[in-house]
Amino acid sequence: EYMGVPVPMTKQINSFLQQDFFAVVGASNDRSKFGNKVLRAYLEKGFQATPVHPKETFVEGLVAVKSLEELQQPERWAISIITPPAVTLQVIQTAARLGFKHVWLQPGAENKEVLDMAKQLNLPLITNGNCVLVELGVDESRL
Repeated sequence: EYMGVPVPMTKQINSFLQQDFFAVVGASNDRSKFGNKVLRAYLEKGFQATPVHPKETFVEGLVAVKSLEELQQPERWAISIITPPAVTLQVIQTAARLGFKHVWLQPGAENKEVLDMAKQLNLPLITNGNCVLVELGVDESRL
């Protein structure tokens, strides 16, 4: 933030969107939920997306993985996190430990504790209220 104004994260966002694979942590089969909408937005735009959910086997017809540990080659992945901050805190620690470098916290997934932890872990995040649906040019109201 610069003097209270959110800093555009254009460079980080462009880099994020250039990754080979996309994981959506918090994707569920509930189409009214934001995690589901983000997953469908990626699919609509032709991205290779994988839902990450501890209990679901399939989300939107895709095989879900239970955690980031199941994803190979972390350096090729971009991770969208749409979870409550208490869950996000665990997810970013796992992401940092496994070597994921492209992590986007959707609005509402972060709090001060999450942001402080990311700094400690030296994990770069896309935050500041930037929304992946906006960046992908997908109108949330029709998802």
